[in-house]
Amino acid sequence: MKELIAGQSGLDAALLLLAAGVASGLAGSVAGLASLFSYPALLAAGLPPVAANVTNTVALFTNTVGSAAGSRAELRGQRGRLVRLAVTAALGGAMGAALLLGTPSSAFELVVPWLIALGSVLILAREPLRRLTAKLNPGSDSVPRIPLACAVLLVGLYGGYFGAAAGVLMLAVLSLSAAEPLPVTNAVKNIATGAANVTAAVAYAFLAPVDWSAAAALGLGCFVGAWMGPAVVRRLPETPLRVAIALAGLGLAWSLWRNATG
Repeated sequence: MKELIAGQSGLDAALLLLAAGVASGLAGSVAGLASLFSYPALLAAGLPPVAANVTNTVALFTNTVGSAAGSRAELRGQRGRLVRLAVTAALGGAMGAALLLGTPSSAFELVVPWLIALGSVLILAREPLRRLTAKLNPGSDSVPRIPLACAVLLVGLYGGYFGAAAGVLMLAVLSLSAAEPLPVTNAVKNIATGAANVTAAVAYAFLAPVDWSAAAALGLGCFVGAWMGPAVVRRLPETPLRVAIALAGLGLAWSLWRNATG
């Protein structure tokens, strides 16, 4: 945090990032919207956009650890599925990190809001889309593995490249892939997006301008918030929570679109 906003001490910046981390962990583990709080907080602490983006990716590693610790009940019996999804998402995350380090981000930033909006709409339309999937794939309550793997790979790529609301996109994909309670899908989503995030974070740790003091403060808060998140999901009614996640995603998409075109 070498470049702090005017009049702000290092302690103030650390407390800001710690608080933003708690909010990010909660938002990430519940709704897949961790960057809604963490990325603006890093900018407010004085980091330039590229450094903020890569620092955010590194810090959100603890989001995966915290959400996994808080979701042990939902993840029980999911090992084989988690391994398949994590490997696929991690490969996508590596591709996304390579893309970020090797190409300008301006063109991709114009596409990001539309991707987030699409994921949000898919979450809202989950039940009709599930019925359509059942008609197209009779005798099965899940999406065939190859289309699912391709979708998870693409979401992982997006998560490694930019990451904002990658959880919303992953939740949309997984919600259509299996008929199960939302808390289970949400817990699996956290592991899958976390795999993509960790892969990108490793690359950024060696090849990008990570601010480690900012990452530590933000990451500590993320762990606490993410550990609390699964308990919140268990207690909230499913349909209102799903609608709230989708509406928050649409709001973020609108905000990012205005920033990209403004």
